[in-house]
Amino acid sequence: MVRTLEYPKKPQNTVKRYNRTYDLGAIHSIINTTSVLHVSFAPSADDPFPAILPMIGVMGSYEYPSSGIDEPLDCYLHGYVSSRIMRVARESEKGLALCVAATKVDGIVLSLTPNSHSYNYRSAVLQGYAKPVEKDDEKVYAMQLITNKVVSGRWDNTRVPPDNVEMTSTTILKVKIETGSGKIRQGEPHDEAKDLNRDEVTERVWTGVVPVYEALEAPVPNATNKVKEVPAYLESHVSQTNNGNREAALNAVKEP
Repeated sequence: MVRTLEYPKKPQNTVKRYNRTYDLGAIHSIINTTSVLHVSFAPSADDPFPAILPMIGVMGSYEYPSSGIDEPLDCYLHGYVSSRIMRVARESEKGLALCVAATKVDGIVLSLTPNSHSYNYRSAVLQGYAKPVEKDDEKVYAMQLITNKVVSGRWDNTRVPPDNVEMTSTTILKVKIETGSGKIRQGEPHDEAKDLNRDEVTERVWTGVVPVYEALEAPVPNATNKVKEVPAYLESHVSQTNNGNREAALNAVKEP
């Protein structure tokens, strides 16, 4: 019997409408394949507006590095040492309460009426408490995860480890996840019978799905680059990313 781990359902993460998921594997996969995460937090009790920052982040477990994507993991966020979010997190005894959101669009769903238009999408929200990583070993672990999320295999093909200046100017937030949820929409337009039975509408209005996916172009060398050929790991990353994104968009057209 296959055991599927889920985040606990709490008032703050319960999804009221359809297409919801609490599955750890599905939610973590969305986080790890989204280039930019949006992180929200309350800067202070005196500030009426929540802060929202675009950040790079990845799921992982320093304590259990062999953990799979479908197991309990922390979220590591990369940032500059003097940024406001890092300062507020340092000052918080329990850890800074924050939300991490990610969305991937897989298609534009075009129906007979504007009200029924939609996207095929995958979205996830995590809620937890963040503290700066203090141990250098864990910091390097997180930096390696984040680097390899951007380009698979990149860490081992750069000047590593980071020097002291680079280590002190970079802060990694470790988010201990309290709970999370996801929403996934896939399939074709879902038009109502009142419109499907009207020939003057169905014979005039095109309906269907326009697949959408993020694509990487061929790498362009820098003016100071001295490596003549594009490295195999980089070519592989571009190819695998494009194929995977395209496959996901096309598969999302199918009804679940």
